[in-house]
Amino acid sequence: MSLELVQNIIKIPEEVQLSLDGKKITVTGAKGKIIKDFSHTNIKITQEPDGIHLKAISKRKLDSALIGTVSAHIANMFKGVSKGYTKKMKIVFVHFPMAIKIIGREIHIENFIGERKARITKIIGDTKVSIKQDDVIIEGIDKDDVGQTASNIQQKTKVYKKDLRKFLDGIYVYSRE
Repeated sequence: MSLELVQNIIKIPEEVQLSLDGKKITVTGAKGKIIKDFSHTNIKITQEPDGIHLKAISKRKLDSALIGTVSAHIANMFKGVSKGYTKKMKIVFVHFPMAIKIIGREIHIENFIGERKARITKIIGDTKVSIKQDDVIIEGIDKDDVGQTASNIQQKTKVYKKDLRKFLDGIYVYSRE
């Protein structure tokens, strides 16, 4: 069975400026600027008047699959610099009242299940984190950074070796925009 070379064209939105330096893509929009380097991929990236052309160099399945992955990353970059990404998390506690503080580029989760020592996680990239009552709001232009920051917070408050029907304590994502 022979595979065909896969290629894809991504149209550049009008409100977004794009510059290409080899396989390093810089996208600038109303919200900010994102730079991603795709030099680790085995695909050819060119900028044409009708958009960005992505083409697999070889007929391997992996290279064909990378076309879709890189296309999705570039589309996420376009959306991020024009609209941005937001994740909302709910602070849930039943047994011990949890306190959350933002100190520099770290989030300190205090009194989680009665622990004396604070659980600390980092804020990734240029992501902005704010706390409003029992909500944690994570905003940014890079989808990867926003998602990783939310994931880090949720993992730090994961309950182990307890009955999850009774111990509902934690911080959980309830909205993605």
